[in-house]
Amino acid sequence: MMVLHEAAEVARPVDEVFDYVSDFTTTAEWDATAISARKLSPGPIASGTQFEVVCALPVGSVTLLYTMEELRENALIVLSGRCAFFEVRDTITLSATAGGTLIDYRAEFDFKPLVAGIASLSSKGLQQMGRESVAGLVEALADNFPLRATSRSTRAADRLVLPGVTLFSRLGYTLGRKHFNPMSASVRNTHMLVTGASSGLGFAAALELARRGAALTLVMRDRDKAQNTVAEIQRETGNRRVRAEIADLSLMHEVDALVARLRQRDERIDVLINNAGALFNPRAETAEGLEQSFALLLLSPYRLTEGLKPLLAKAPSPRVINVVSGGMYSQKLVVDELQMPDDQQYSGSVAYARQKRALMVLTQEWAKAWAGDGIVVNAMHPGWADTPGVREALPQFRRLTRKILRSAEEGADTIVWLAVATEAGTVSGKLFLDREMRPEHLLKSTRESEGERQRLLQLLRGFASAS
Repeated sequence: MMVLHEAAEVARPVDEVFDYVSDFTTTAEWDATAISARKLSPGPIASGTQFEVVCALPVGSVTLLYTMEELRENALIVLSGRCAFFEVRDTITLSATAGGTLIDYRAEFDFKPLVAGIASLSSKGLQQMGRESVAGLVEALADNFPLRATSRSTRAADRLVLPGVTLFSRLGYTLGRKHFNPMSASVRNTHMLVTGASSGLGFAAALELARRGAALTLVMRDRDKAQNTVAEIQRETGNRRVRAEIADLSLMHEVDALVARLRQRDERIDVLINNAGALFNPRAETAEGLEQSFALLLLSPYRLTEGLKPLLAKAPSPRVINVVSGGMYSQKLVVDELQMPDDQQYSGSVAYARQKRALMVLTQEWAKAWAGDGIVVNAMHPGWADTPGVREALPQFRRLTRKILRSAEEGADTIVWLAVATEAGTVSGKLFLDREMRPEHLLKSTRESEGERQRLLQLLRGFASAS
């Protein structure tokens, strides 16, 4: 048997360290040998939960199956792992100190006979691996990462347009994740509101945020779907602080009623995620006489966010995240064309892209106007993700691209990062893809004038709630 033993102190409360380390999927963030990690067992993490961790070898890789043997809150984490070459037992003991938390890490390796001799000769290398792993964990928990600068390769791809668009695929996520920083910030004492959370990006983001411990208010249109969504998230994460609000966000009187209910409750909102959306074909108007795309994708988030600003202002570090679309790169803001007429030129995808372009402009205007209030406002686009919305609204596009589409979880990753990561709160008014700042325009022909930006604000203010 070979034993690795390391200890280190971190300036984080013991409960935050426990939350981060007990979710062994985070090992891919801090262990230099871990390529990927995922939870295999359903439900919240507990004794018996299994994880799959793929680790690099000098040649190739090895897959370990880990089982949580013991879990004592804020005190002890014990896992056993096995693969074709060895078995390992990891014991992580946590204790509170005056400066934070002492982490005691012990790994006991039992190598199979065929590799025991090689392992013995490599003992110094294994000891070094243990030191590097604990150092990586300490760095992750220090949570002092700079905002990732846009890489030269990404800038070049965007300048050439087509290569930049190619990064909307799963390839872009796969390349981007190689440069992701650990995300250890605690959100247990935060309240986040997510619109459009019953499926796709909204559900994926809500599930991950609930898993991290945030209190969630999920806005959905269908009451039955909402009840099922809340139940599923609570069952999978063990987080009971998840509830639903029912509202059809394409109807302004329902947006106003939602705002009134939330303001009556007077609970601060740390993060507002404007995700609800749909692509409509053919053209249709709401019962209030508004073109559906304009109502749901632009006027609704404008009215909701403006209405909830007092609750955002109550939070210590409030954030607004607007989900836009790569399709906006094809459109220029022309205020008079936001509500497309019902004629032969109508296209649901064009209408969708125009609203998202306008929402990007609105993101920048809010960022400037609310900087003095400390409210950070950013936008993200998910790339090409395989969601129910894409399957229903763009079936031909999906048939052509299904082999390169991202999963909903990959598409939603930047939403979660913007909501959680410490460094994501250091800038405002920006657009992100794969946790990397991206340009708001790929083509000069889509740049709007300052006058058109002001016309957009005037238009939206004209629809402002009477309340």
